[in-house]
Amino acid sequence: MGRKYHRRPQTNFQPRNEPEDDKAFYHQPGELPGTINIRANSPLPKIRLIDYNDIDCIDKNNISAHECGEFLDTHSVSWVDVQGLGSLETLQTLGNVFKLHRLVLEDVVNMSERPKIEEYDEQLVIIARMVVPKDFACGFYSEQVSFVLGQHYLLTVQEEPEHDCFEPVRHRIENSKGMIRKRGADYLAYALLDAIIDGFFPVLEKYGERIEELEEEVIVNPTRETLRSIYQVRRELLQLRRGIWPQRNAINSLIRDSSNLISEEVQFHLRDCYDHAVQVMDMVETYRELAAGLMDVYMSAVSNKMNEIMKLLTVVSAIFIPLTFIAGVYGMNFNTEKSPHNMPELNWYWGYPLCLAVMGSIALTLLFIFWRRGWLENPSSIK
Repeated sequence: MGRKYHRRPQTNFQPRNEPEDDKAFYHQPGELPGTINIRANSPLPKIRLIDYNDIDCIDKNNISAHECGEFLDTHSVSWVDVQGLGSLETLQTLGNVFKLHRLVLEDVVNMSERPKIEEYDEQLVIIARMVVPKDFACGFYSEQVSFVLGQHYLLTVQEEPEHDCFEPVRHRIENSKGMIRKRGADYLAYALLDAIIDGFFPVLEKYGERIEELEEEVIVNPTRETLRSIYQVRRELLQLRRGIWPQRNAINSLIRDSSNLISEEVQFHLRDCYDHAVQVMDMVETYRELAAGLMDVYMSAVSNKMNEIMKLLTVVSAIFIPLTFIAGVYGMNFNTEKSPHNMPELNWYWGYPLCLAVMGSIALTLLFIFWRRGWLENPSSIK
């Protein structure tokens, strides 16, 4: 199979003015390639720099884009983390500092990009999808994370500053745990990708618990709200599938296709990351099948509930049919003076109590027969 990398010459990007609303975020037909469209409600970017080697570590928050260029020519590893896309000027400065192609800036800002890998002259661009579980509800926050890997630096761009799964990696760097401080920028990129893939597991764990709750709810008391919950779970699992499927293929491309920016050791570690992505994919597919099966269980539960109602109504009707017949016969009121055969029971002293007793005996007899056959207990036992 051929390589999936696409090499493009390095040129400065040409952004345009920030759009006034979200409609301008999407490219218009015939628009210039590399045009940068920023959402009006995007938060202002916050830049954090972590520069480290096996001896020292420098951590700076809220630095300017120009300050990042001071650390790019060193032999230490520089991690520039940009959180937020609300400033066109900052993106333009970062593009000039890191010598980014204008198509790279377009991919970074276009938050609907599929996870992919692209190789440029001296840079490797990785587009990934990160999910972070919500605190008190079944659901997740999803955002795009863009990686620009150089020889001694890694630039990451996130949509939002609030949700992040990179804190364990930062902790390892600051406390010199593991071998991350002794490795290059490619190992840092692997560590962050691995954190992104592992971030899918707590999200899927919540969906597993939610599906178990829906299974019990579907069997015990299925309602319209249950049906809406099933549709919501299926829709959100589909979003997870769209995020992890191309991401798995992108990691496989990093393993299969050689790059001078990815060492053989990191490629070996990426195999473990790929295995985790496959596990996530299997879990997503399993939960999607369970959610689809819940729909069939829901329809069966609703049908059984309807059968129980119909059985009860049938039993009541069967009891009242003979009673209605008796009441209808004696409700004709034929004149007994015209003929001795015209309902002589109407003139009996105990006629009315006797009629009620007969009707009650018939109802009790039918209830006893239905009970002996099991028709009053479980609709599935009807023979």
